[in-house]
Amino acid sequence: MPSVKEVVEKRGLFSSFYSDRGSHYWYTPEAGGKVDKNNPTQFGQAMKRLGIEMIAVYSPQARGRSESMFRTHQERLPKELALADITDMAAANQYLKEVYLPAFNAEFIQPAVVEGSAFVPWIGEQLEDFLCERHERVVGHDNCASFNNIKLQIPADQHKCHYVKAKVTVLRY
Repeated sequence: MPSVKEVVEKRGLFSSFYSDRGSHYWYTPEAGGKVDKNNPTQFGQAMKRLGIEMIAVYSPQARGRSESMFRTHQERLPKELALADITDMAAANQYLKEVYLPAFNAEFIQPAVVEGSAFVPWIGEQLEDFLCERHERVVGHDNCASFNNIKLQIPADQHKCHYVKAKVTVLRY
């Protein structure tokens, strides 16, 4: 399955993202309960920065369709890789891209009801800056921000000699 970055680069921005309630997509305070739309995950924050609405799946029918598709891939793909004598990741990825996905799409694709594309071309800056993790930190008295047990030195610049107590955003790509 292509990443969000690959889809946006190839096709453009999409208006909404319909997903299960997995913990990487949503924070759910109570198991099996409603998602907390006011407390987004890193993924949710990235979608918000791109202006993409996130929609959580609640209906058993929608979840069943997703599970059915995953089951189909889990049953088909290992058998096809074995038949093609593929045993390493690079060859498997190439097979997915060049053989498996085109054949799967040809079998199951449905033509669009309306001609054209709902995707909006990406004309922004570096897409990586929108899709990375962002972590807020406060600069300490040593002019460093801490992140994952690492001290990040904030260098002096032409505007300030130090950034003590300043809020900074650490980006992890």
